[in-house]
Amino acid sequence: MSGAGTDSTKPWPENGPVVILVEPQLGENIGSAVRAMGNFGLTRLRIVNPREGWPNPKAVTFASGADRILDNAEIFPDLRAALADLNFVAAATARERGMQKAVLGADAVAVETASRIAGGEQVGLVFGRERTGLYTEEVSLADVILTLPVNPAFASLNLGMAVAVVAYEWFKLASGGALPFQQPDRYPIADKADLLAFFDHVERELDEALFFRSPEKKPVTIRNIRNIFHRVGLTRQDIATLHGMVAALVEGRRVREARTAARLEGRSGVPEEGAGEN
Repeated sequence: MSGAGTDSTKPWPENGPVVILVEPQLGENIGSAVRAMGNFGLTRLRIVNPREGWPNPKAVTFASGADRILDNAEIFPDLRAALADLNFVAAATARERGMQKAVLGADAVAVETASRIAGGEQVGLVFGRERTGLYTEEVSLADVILTLPVNPAFASLNLGMAVAVVAYEWFKLASGGALPFQQPDRYPIADKADLLAFFDHVERELDEALFFRSPEKKPVTIRNIRNIFHRVGLTRQDIATLHGMVAALVEGRRVREARTAARLEGRSGVPEEGAGEN
């Protein structure tokens, strides 16, 4: 299954941290987490003792096409086994655990992760159960605590959302914040001759429409109108469109005036009821 914005011809990033889901309860949440991983360039998934077993059809559905991550997912019986070959681990939790352990936000974890991966280390990001999160013993296995600046009165995130936020910070750093596309530069910027010709056109028609009601304020009003268009950075195509708009408004006004005049003339030529009788 693929969706809008999916391009199968583009390569997938490979050298990112491992995402580890500890005893996830629902296939839907696994799939949502996997979809977020795919969105933000994380491809390595480890699942510790999933409650509903593995493979899980609901995870496939909610992954929305990120099948390659699910196909390559590794299943472990416990967290210790899932961490055995890693060099640096961040454990995600919304609660203070009373440990002498560095507490980092997702952006700082991304920086630390990038540095360690560049040095040849293997990094893991650990997320806990939907209902209870990670146990304190599990958090103690990590090098740092990963948490997010959430509302303390309602700090619990859905598993997929938590993975999405952390993965976003990773990919933003890894990609240099490059957006997938920019506004297309299809038309050249209008030169001054084009712009001045448009000013002449619109100001002439505004004059005809009695827009400039005060002769004393007319020069200031004209300057304000011109400055509006100067701020926009109009292209030649924009200028052509604006010319057409003004012409259509003028033509429409004249057509309406002609119809009104014809209607009034027609009424004046019809004798009133009873006229001419003795």
